[in-house]
Amino acid sequence: MRVLLVDDDREIAGYIGRGLEEEGSTVTACFDGAEGLRTALASAFDIVVLDVMLPSLDGFEITRRLRARNVHTPILLLTCRDAARDVVKGLDAGADDYLTKPFSFDVLLARLRARTRASHAGTSATLLYSDLSMNVETHEVCRAKMKLNLTRTEFAILESLIRSAGRVVSRQRLIETVWGSGREVGDNNLDVFIRFLRTKVDAPPQPRLIRTIRGIGYSLREDA
Repeated sequence: MRVLLVDDDREIAGYIGRGLEEEGSTVTACFDGAEGLRTALASAFDIVVLDVMLPSLDGFEITRRLRARNVHTPILLLTCRDAARDVVKGLDAGADDYLTKPFSFDVLLARLRARTRASHAGTSATLLYSDLSMNVETHEVCRAKMKLNLTRTEFAILESLIRSAGRVVSRQRLIETVWGSGREVGDNNLDVFIRFLRTKVDAPPQPRLIRTIRGIGYSLREDA
C-alpha cells in the first residue's frame, strides 16, 4: 500500500509509519493540514490516514476539498473525538472510515486492508489516459493502438505518472515508487529513464504527454 499519513503528533505518526513500513507499505508523512492536502493532490496513494485536529486545515476540510477535486482515494479519519455528530460530520464530508484514539495497530491495519480491498475490487487492470493504455497485469502498453516495448523501470515510471494523470508527481516520489526508499538513486538516473520513456511514448507524430514541471517533477497531461 502507498499510504499518506497526516498527523501533527510526530510520536503517533512515527509509531503508525514504522508499523506500516514493517508490513511492506510505503508511507509518506505530513504534519500539517495544508501540506497534507498539497501532497494528496500531487501524488497518487492507495489510502489517506488523516488526523482530524491539524494545524492550518482540519481533517474534515481536507476531506471536503479532496472530494471536491474528484480525488476518490479512500480516507480513514483518526480522532480523539468520538461523539456521534463528529462521526457523522466526517462521513458526510466524504471520509470512508473513522477510528478513534487510542486504537490497536492491528485494528488500524485491518481497517486499511478492508478499505483498500474495497477500493481495488472494482478497478480495471487497464489504466487509460488520452490515447495511452496500460495493462498492469500483462504489462502491455499502447499509444494510439500501437504497442510500446517498455523496460520494467520505464513501465513503473509510466504507471506512476498515469495513476496521477493531470497532477504533478515529484522527483522524490517517483524515485521512491520505482526504486524504493532504501536505494541511493539520483536525479540523473531518473532523468535518463524519463528521456528513454519519452522516445517511446511521445515519439512523433504523437502529441507530447510527458511534461517536465521545472524544479518539481513530471506530469502526464495533454495540451490545453
